[in-house]
Amino acid sequence: MPLTDTTIKNTKPTPDKAYKLPDEKGMYLLVNPNGSKYFRLKYRFAGKEKVLALGVYPDTTLKQTRDKRDAAKKQLADGRANAQ
Repeated sequence: MPLTDTTIKNTKPTPDKAYKLPDEKGMYLLVNPNGSKYFRLKYRFAGKEKVLALGVYPDTTLKQTRDKRDAAKKQLADGRANAQ
């Protein structure tokens, strides 16, 4: 189920370790124990798994992050490794 802005706002950190909330198409929200929230995109290029930083919540909105994700996916489809 895709993330919503309300879900992101109401997400609380856990004191012991970071955790991920999945969105769609490889994107997720990483919630750290200190309460910081980072948007990340997991992808594979040349057989290796990589992670691309898409933004920090709330400085970057969910819509902006999804637009960045789509642009990065397009670059990857075109065969360019530097997705940003």
